[in-house]
Amino acid sequence: MTRSHKPIVWSLFAAGGTYAAFFAPVLILVTGLAVTLGLLPADALSYERILGFARHPIGKAFLFFTVFLLAWHSAHRLRITAHDFGLRADGLVMAACYGLAALGSVVAAVALLRM
Repeated sequence: MTRSHKPIVWSLFAAGGTYAAFFAPVLILVTGLAVTLGLLPADALSYERILGFARHPIGKAFLFFTVFLLAWHSAHRLRITAHDFGLRADGLVMAACYGLAALGSVVAAVALLRM
């Protein structure tokens, strides 16, 4: 019996989708609308505050998981979309999509660890 990597891919896809469903609307509200609508003070998203958040271990974890989970979710969506459009070279598409997600995850980790 051959072993499948589908559980790993599907778990990352599902985790990324769940993360996107719960946190993306909050991120859009906080970073895009809250200051504009006057729900937050104007300096709430200042460079110093955001840098302080990004340098804190909890902030680093939040930013890493945001990039990591959304990248893997997007990679799987792109792979399935390529298949739906008739691109049947699944091995090449899979390597490109998941390779880019892995590269983005590594780049995010390195950038956050250097802060």
